[in-house]
Amino acid sequence: QVQLVESGGGSVQAGGSLRLSCAASGYTGNINRMGWFRQAPGKGREGVATILSATGNTYYTDSVKGRFTISRDRTGNTVYLQMNALKPEDTAMYYCAAARWPGNSFNPRAYDYWGQGTQVTISS
Repeated sequence: QVQLVESGGGSVQAGGSLRLSCAASGYTGNINRMGWFRQAPGKGREGVATILSATGNTYYTDSVKGRFTISRDRTGNTVYLQMNALKPEDTAMYYCAAARWPGNSFNPRAYDYWGQGTQVTISS
């Protein structure tokens, strides 16, 4: 089993920045991909950014390209999401997820483990 714990959410004004962290523990040796998702009220869960464990390759949904950066620490067990130039439409609950399958995917069903989420609220 893998446990994921997110931190770093909060409330900022539009144009501001936040940095989310996700710490993975447990049997992390079979994790090949980690990602950040978000879910706004009344909407489905949306993939935001992913990072592959083997290569460090990163992927972003179009709406956050150039503003968000996903990264990891040297162990690969902590993943970050640096969010800059935040917009009110970025307001959502943000979730960290981990997958055993190594290919990239923004499909939530492709992820095996989920954190509890951290709220991000952007005011205009």
